[in-house]
Amino acid sequence: MPHRRSPPSRSVAVGTNPERTRSHNRRVVLETVRQHGRLGRSDIAALTRLTAQAVSNIVAELVGEGFLIELGRRRTARGQPPMELAVNADGGMTAGMEIAADHITTVLVDLAGEVRAQRIVPLGDSALEAVQVLAAAELALARTGTGLPRRLLGCGVVMPGPFEIEGMSSVGSSPLPGWAGHDAGQLLSLALQTPVTIENDATAAAVGEHLHGLGRNLRHFCLIYFGAGLGLGTIIGGQPYRGAFGNAGEIGHIPVVQNGLACACGGQGCLERYASTHALSEALRAAGIAHAGPDEVARLHLAGHPAVLGWITEAARLLAPMLVMLENLFDPETIILGGGLPDGVIDALIDAMSPFAVSVSNRSGRSVPRVQRGATGRLTAALGAAALPLLDTMTPKLDRTVLHEQDETAAAEEAS
Repeated sequence: MPHRRSPPSRSVAVGTNPERTRSHNRRVVLETVRQHGRLGRSDIAALTRLTAQAVSNIVAELVGEGFLIELGRRRTARGQPPMELAVNADGGMTAGMEIAADHITTVLVDLAGEVRAQRIVPLGDSALEAVQVLAAAELALARTGTGLPRRLLGCGVVMPGPFEIEGMSSVGSSPLPGWAGHDAGQLLSLALQTPVTIENDATAAAVGEHLHGLGRNLRHFCLIYFGAGLGLGTIIGGQPYRGAFGNAGEIGHIPVVQNGLACACGGQGCLERYASTHALSEALRAAGIAHAGPDEVARLHLAGHPAVLGWITEAARLLAPMLVMLENLFDPETIILGGGLPDGVIDALIDAMSPFAVSVSNRSGRSVPRVQRGATGRLTAALGAAALPLLDTMTPKLDRTVLHEQDETAAAEEAS
C-alpha cells in the first residue's frame, strides 16, 4: 500500500533509548550523520542524546548493511583518535517518478541525496497498462547507467488523479483515463518491482524544493505548483502539511470568478481554470497553437506572443490576492512558484503581480524575497517523489508515542 513520510527538519533529531524504539533510533543516527557529513561515535551520541553503547550497536549494524562507511580516524592532539563515519552514497538509491498527462520524469537519488540519473520522455498513451509498461521501461533504462548503486530502496510516484486513494485528489481537467477505482501504488509496485510511495504532486514538489532547491535553508514556505492543475505545497517547521486526509493544498479549486468557467471538480470559476499550465494551453489552442511544450512556450514568450502575454496578465491578476491570503494564513518565509512553466514565464508572472498588496509579510530588512521562482525546475516533483522512500529509510518521524517515551526517559534519568 502507498505510504507517506515527512522531510527532515534542519534541527538535529533526538534519539530515545528504550529498545522498542530501535528502528526510530536507526533513522535518527542515519539522519544525523547525513546532515553533518562526517562524525565520530561520540559526536553522534552527543547530538542524538543516545547512550554510547546504543550508538555503537546501531553504527555497527548500519556499517554492516552498507548504509554507513568508516572514513578513517580523525587526527587529534592526544588520545585515541575517533573513527569518523559518513553516509555511504553508494549504499543504495531511491527512484522518483512524475507521471503527468503528457510525460514521465524519472530521477535516481543516492543515499547522500545526490541525483545520479534523470530522464524525461513523452507519454503518448496514458491508459493504465501503457503507463505501467513505460514506467517500468524508464526505471530500467535509468538504472543502466555506469557506477550506480544496485540497491533500490523504493520509488516515489506523483501523478494526476483521481484514484480514490488518500492524498490523491482530482487536479486539472485531464486525469489519466482508466485509473479511477484502482490502487495506483499497488499497480505501479507490481510493474516496477519495488515498493512504491504515492504522493500529491504539489506536496512532493515542496519536498523536492526543500531538499534540493531554495527551501534548503528554510523551515516555513509555500510552493505554488504548476502541474496538471494548480496545487499548493506547504512546509511548516521543516515538515510538509498534508491536512487531515492528505488533501491540503487544493488551491486550484478555490472559486475566484463568479459564474466562471466550468471546472473538472464540478465547480465554476476555479483558480486553475485561469492560472495553470492547462489554462495556458487552452489559450494557445484558441490562438491556433496545439501541443505546445515548455520549450515552445518559452519561445513564444520570448517572441511576445499575445496569447502567452494575455495569459500572464490574467493569471497574475487572479493569483496576486491568493498569494497575499497565503501570507496572512501561514506567515511563510517566502512563497515559491515552480513546476511545468518555463523560468522566463514564471519570472514574468511574478513581475506582473508586483507590487504585492500589504500582508503580514511586509517587513523591513527581509533577507528572502516575498515571492520567487523555484530552483529545481521541471524535476521538482520527481525529486520530491524520490525523497519519499529515502526519507522513509533515513528520516526519523517523532510521533506522540516517541515524544512521550522521551519525556518518561528524561524524567527517570533526572530522578536517578
